Amino acid sequence: MIDNNVVKVRVKGEYACFTQPALKVERMTYPCMTPSAARGVLECILWKPEFQWVVKSIKILKPISFSSFKRNELSSIQSGAPIDIQIQDNRSQRNSIVLRDVEYIIEAVIYMSEDNIQKVKNRDRKEGRTVCEPIVKYREMFTRRLKKGQCWHQPYLGTREFSCDFFPVTPEDEKKAADLNMTYPIGNLLFDIWYDQNHNATPIYMTNAIVKNSTLVCPDDLNEKMLSTSHLRAKRSDSVNRILFEFNKKEELCSQN
Repeated sequence: MIDNNVVKVRVKGEYACFTQPALKVERMTYPCMTPSAARGVLECILWKPEFQWVVKSIKILKPISFSSFKRNELSSIQSGAPIDIQIQDNRSQRNSIVLRDVEYIIEAVIYMSEDNIQKVKNRDRKEGRTVCEPIVKYREMFTRRLKKGQCWHQPYLGTREFSCDFFPVTPEDEKKAADLNMTYPIGNLLFDIWYDQNHNATPIYMTNAIVKNSTLVCPDDLNEKMLSTSHLRAKRSDSVNRILFEFNKKEELCSQN
């Protein structure tokens, strides 16, 4: 079940890098935020295993501007095991072409399967809470966290070194996108990574993507395909699970008051 009410969030940052997968050594950004990066921002603010974010559109509020610089990076590949790094032997200067002074409006909706909706309702009954519509509860929870500036961890624009600020959307923000009235052809754009039941990853691309009227519209057929993805979830220790459980209980109690 997809929510009919769209939530909006404005994000801005000094730099952004939405790396094109075809360029594996030196980073070259897409000219616009990708839908997967937008989903990542939303999950930084509110993530629950019961629902998925469906990004409907991304609005550009400032003209596209690029910047390039070189950074010292490592030529070694990280793995799960600790490695001994000698910086003199592993240093590698690489060029990055990134976006400068960016600002976007992300429009998205919440999707929950009928099984998960029923599961949340049964959990509420079992724990003695008032049973309400889970999608409405999570949407209001997101809106409250957005207004307070709360997040699970700091959102970022493509890579973690380019953190961003997030705000509720105002009519003035919407007007900025309309006044800019940008048209920008992108071509093939990474939409997201889809995982099958065996957790094998397959990239999904938007073909002939184009920004019209300062808005990148996400195709419904690609969003529908992403609803069947099976993302791997990181294992958590018991202490972390207890902290998240208590935090979730407080969040849900606040949403009912």
